[in-house]
Amino acid sequence: MSNAVNYDSSIPLYVQIAGELRMNIISEKWKPGTKIPPELDLCDKYHVSRITIRKSIEELVKENLVYRKRAKGTFVCEWEEKVDEHYTFVKSFTTEMKELGKEATTLWAQIEIVKANKKISRYLNINIRDTIMKLTRIRGADGQAFVYVESFFTYDERYPTNNESYYGSLYSLLSEYGVSFNHETEYVEAMLPTKAIQDALDIGLYEPILKRVRMVKHVEGTYREYSENFYIGKYYRYYLDM
Repeated sequence: MSNAVNYDSSIPLYVQIAGELRMNIISEKWKPGTKIPPELDLCDKYHVSRITIRKSIEELVKENLVYRKRAKGTFVCEWEEKVDEHYTFVKSFTTEMKELGKEATTLWAQIEIVKANKKISRYLNINIRDTIMKLTRIRGADGQAFVYVESFFTYDERYPTNNESYYGSLYSLLSEYGVSFNHETEYVEAMLPTKAIQDALDIGLYEPILKRVRMVKHVEGTYREYSENFYIGKYYRYYLDM
């Protein structure tokens, strides 16, 4: 099978493939208004049936990420990206917890300088094997750990390389180096935990997990970030102000 998706037998195959297709859109690998690869090409890429691919695409149609044109194919929906002169406020985990009346806690943190793989290079808009920062943390509130986080962001030699510097808010730390943000893309999905998540959060195989994928950038600058956040479902609720 293709290495594009890490297949998990506990999750329907079409859902996993839909996740990969979704990331092609929100990472802008597939630009708004463009036609996505034909169904048969996607069947060959993922080694699955046409029915599975159609179910995956239907998930994206429901989310208004793509639309179908009869006899022409499937296209990425257009959207208007508004970026004004004022930076939007990308909330840190620390801020989110404070708004919920809780005190954010970092129980463990590790910062590494690594090389970008194919997946991360695409999301950060850099070359494969470029140097990046990888931050892995276990976080929670009121002494309870409930989120495992892996963040990848563009390398800057000014950033600290000691683990202790990353026990607080990452965005507050980056602001000390003049890093600002004015674009954020997120999506959230339910899943069962992998072995790594089970060990990190000390939970069982069937504990529901809320996976929150976040991409942050400064449109006019060089900072890019891709993070995967795995929350214990019963301890976390995701709020969206419209």
